[in-house]
Amino acid sequence: MIIDTHIHLDNKQYYEDIDEVINRALENKVKGFLIPGADFNDLPQAIKLAEKYDEVFFAVGIHPYDIDMYDEAIMEKYVNHPKCIAIGECGLDYYRLPEDKEEKQQNIKKQKEVFIAQIEFAKKVKKPLIVHIRDASNDSREILIDTNAKEVGGVLHCYNASEHLLPLSEHNFYYGIGGVLTFKNARKLVEVLSKVPKEKLIIETDGPYLTPHPHRGKRNEPFYTNLVAEKMAELLNMTKDEIEELTTNNAIRLFKEFSTII
Repeated sequence: MIIDTHIHLDNKQYYEDIDEVINRALENKVKGFLIPGADFNDLPQAIKLAEKYDEVFFAVGIHPYDIDMYDEAIMEKYVNHPKCIAIGECGLDYYRLPEDKEEKQQNIKKQKEVFIAQIEFAKKVKKPLIVHIRDASNDSREILIDTNAKEVGGVLHCYNASEHLLPLSEHNFYYGIGGVLTFKNARKLVEVLSKVPKEKLIIETDGPYLTPHPHRGKRNEPFYTNLVAEKMAELLNMTKDEIEELTTNNAIRLFKEFSTII
């Protein structure tokens, strides 16, 4: 079986056929789903799905692009829901910083403050982190180590292939591998995959985004994690069944609530 550890099932792109999407995945070995929190406005849909399907869980958090929305009172409101199993996705994203130098520095400062706030919140409620890192590997690693985030651990969602982040495996962090691994221009991730400790690899889609080859350009969905597992098996000289067992066990070790669905 496969656990999709990062799938935005609450996204509007799934509204019309969400039950078909979930059932298609369930019929094709995908037996667990984790909806990350990125925008508080999507939480009602995430909760609705988590309450309808035993296999669906959700997280609460704020994406770096939406830091102005961060409100710990809202986090507190949802975090004790029995299907809320993680904090995030939170982190740092320097890809779309303002061009003005002063605005740029203010944005970076605010991103760091909100990231640290969510790490401290995760430690308080004892739930693992879902960490988003884009063009910010150095600052992200420093913050995760300095705040002792290893207390709760977490996943580096859509692992960006930076070797600078590999030491975080010793700080209770896992590496989310998705459709990017199948891209023709993913040479860096292909090369670094074998350097990630096998006991720290987990599978994700990040659907509806980052659809794996040969379906690029179409909406991504959990069913396609099978393509990621196949590519991982090829690169690591393992069978697909071995990859499924490995990544599922890893996901359950990080997100313990998934043990209730197998």
